[in-house]
Amino acid sequence: MDTTLQDPLVGQVLDGRYRVDARIAVGGMATVYRAVDTRLDRVLALKVMHPGLAADGTFVDRFIREAKSVARLAHPNVVQVFDQGTDGSYVYLAMEYVAGCTLRDVLRDRGALQPRAALDILEPVLAALGAAHRAGFVHRDMKPENVLIGDDGRVKVADFGLVRSVDTVTNTSGAVLGTVSYLAPEQIEQPGAADARVDVYACGVVLYEMLTGEKPHDGESPAIVLYKHLHEDVPPPSAIVPGLPFELDELVASATARAPDLRPHDAVALLAQAREARAALGADQLDMVPPQALTTQHSNAEDRTSVIPRSLTVPRPLPVNEPEGEPGLNRTSRFETPPPPPPRRRRSGPPRGPLAIVVALLLILGVGAGVWYINSGQFTKVPALIGKTEAQAEDRLEAAGLEVGTVKREYSDTVKRGRVINSDPTVGTRIRSNDSVTLTISKGPETVQLGDLKGLRLDKARERLKNDGLQAGMVTREFSDDVIKGMVISTDPEPGTTLRSGAAVALVVSKGSPVDVPEVTGESLEDAKADLEEAGLKVKVATEQVNSEYDKGLVAAQTPEQGSEAAEGDTVTLTISKGPEMVEVPDVVGDKVDDAKAELEAAGFEVDEDRGILGLFGDTVKSQSVEGGQTAPKGSTITIEIR
Repeated sequence: MDTTLQDPLVGQVLDGRYRVDARIAVGGMATVYRAVDTRLDRVLALKVMHPGLAADGTFVDRFIREAKSVARLAHPNVVQVFDQGTDGSYVYLAMEYVAGCTLRDVLRDRGALQPRAALDILEPVLAALGAAHRAGFVHRDMKPENVLIGDDGRVKVADFGLVRSVDTVTNTSGAVLGTVSYLAPEQIEQPGAADARVDVYACGVVLYEMLTGEKPHDGESPAIVLYKHLHEDVPPPSAIVPGLPFELDELVASATARAPDLRPHDAVALLAQAREARAALGADQLDMVPPQALTTQHSNAEDRTSVIPRSLTVPRPLPVNEPEGEPGLNRTSRFETPPPPPPRRRRSGPPRGPLAIVVALLLILGVGAGVWYINSGQFTKVPALIGKTEAQAEDRLEAAGLEVGTVKREYSDTVKRGRVINSDPTVGTRIRSNDSVTLTISKGPETVQLGDLKGLRLDKARERLKNDGLQAGMVTREFSDDVIKGMVISTDPEPGTTLRSGAAVALVVSKGSPVDVPEVTGESLEDAKADLEEAGLKVKVATEQVNSEYDKGLVAAQTPEQGSEAAEGDTVTLTISKGPEMVEVPDVVGDKVDDAKAELEAAGFEVDEDRGILGLFGDTVKSQSVEGGQTAPKGSTITIEIR
């Protein structure tokens, strides 16, 4: 049965504009409908808050305020917000409609995805979140349900319903907002106090789920899942899908580090890591088919989402009965018939005794030990070291039977000072026991001391910042009697400040000495130009003319106005008068004074009363200065004589 038929909103028109056609999905805070904007004749998605939440004025105020903030995010991978409003008890958002499915639908349909498909989805998601993070917003509810995949293959992030500014703390009265499977540890410990790194954590969990088809933490109750987020690391995806490249394990580990300081600081930084991981993988690694995907594969290729590769190749099976260790040892195929044994011969000499049996056993044990040594005993794998302190990494290597070799130190914007950036060989590599591993330790972010840019031209200041590893931020302009126009007055922060490499520096640039704009309205165009140019200003004449109190051809208005301050070389725009607008004067002779004044003022005139001695107590118009039926400039004064 179509449950949308029971929905009271289906078929209604909200706010006299949005016709609700069908229900798309129901979430924890709102229901989403497909609707038509009857004014613009376009299909859109209408998100209507649940009535129970809509009754909470504080929640509604936040919903509206944050929706307006998200509406300013103009990014191709963010679902756009068009409008917001209320209709009775309904509080709604009008949003872009994306025809397609969610990432949850894809995972439910296919299970684990190929690495290439997972990265194809992850990268636009991170691009969208990166735009939000750089604009000062955190999503806080990233999950596959909020990743939309259009029929045209575009990936968009939706449902910024829990978004907040990074510099505010949402009061949730102790409640944890979000979905438990994707909550970062700090969201559980300190609800409401979270930055962009909670989205990074959630994206790491989503990547894990795309690669394995499973969530990293499960349990019989939400409390168990929350406990695991706090006390257990997200396991490497290769533990579920053998053969996944270690670069993907490292990417997941970096994003889902339990300590926020060990994660990339925002989605932009994680996007850079994701692209580095992709670049390090070969085509076979990107297109490997996880076993879980093979069992959920549909026979109809047309049912697949366009961002998922349409051709799936089954990986080549491993050699049968080949033991783990050096390739080629003890290889026997079960599909081949072994050759018949040679004919047995009767041995000459004394029969076998206990000594012969002991020798045979020793030989067997020796061969077995040799095979074990060759296959397993002399090899080990490099343990997970990324994000560990140097001492922790040394302990892990020692426990694995390995040694620390060369220790290199490099700057890093994403890995905390003193922690491991990477290792050589990398994590998961199979090497001989007692071999050494080279560690690269973070020196923290590279720092730069800001130089003095005062007196430099703006372009030169930008070039200097770039050469020093910094970048120019916001540029504002101020008047200065001391600094030449176009030169830097000051910077924020001040010179000598130590900054992280790549930090932005705000610049204040001189507009030169201020110039008082002279009054030129009412002057001829030639005189006005001469006065303004003498003051060091440029002149522009507006294309349109206006009616004014000034005669035709004179300056009717100027921008900026007289008395304003402008910089030398600034432009003043002049508007030329078409002369006063002529209006027919009403005939008010014989009318009562109040009625006459009202009629004249409605026609656009000022009114002056002339009572004289005889008219002190009169209330009727005896005459008017401009006779009725004649024309006079609009805004001019009409004098009425009262008797």
